[in-house]
Amino acid sequence: MADSLSVERQSSSPEETEALAAALAAGLELGDVVTVSGELGAGKTTFVRGAARALGVTGSVTSPTYTIGHRYRGRLEVSHLDLYRFAGVSPEEWGDLEPYFERAVVFVEWPEAAGDSLGPVRAAVQLRHLDADRRLVAIEAERSLLERVLRTARPRL
Repeated sequence: MADSLSVERQSSSPEETEALAAALAAGLELGDVVTVSGELGAGKTTFVRGAARALGVTGSVTSPTYTIGHRYRGRLEVSHLDLYRFAGVSPEEWGDLEPYFERAVVFVEWPEAAGDSLGPVRAAVQLRHLDADRRLVAIEAERSLLERVLRTARPRL
């Protein structure tokens, strides 16, 4: 990411994680890809749910671990991929994933499996356990998007 910055914020609840995601989502557009990394249970799907809500998704937002991907209708189309079960993504498998990237904002959990196939990433999110209730959320994004996150996020974040 050219001209990128990175910030870290602490989250003490799913609601705080969702609020931070919503602040990021406010600056996203169709075609943007956001990677969401972190260990199991760190809050990746919670983060995606907050972003999806901000993009107008009203239905249930769940982990696509066993289905690989979900597509949601909102103010903007939202795709949510989970590549946890992949060691890597073959060209044939990538062909199955490509439709998720068409005319959508795309969130990819466990993006490491995709290697270079993802193309340009607008923001990279990393979630990490601090303890049972708190998470550290690190976001790397282009300067203009990250500055918007910092202005929009609630003061506690």
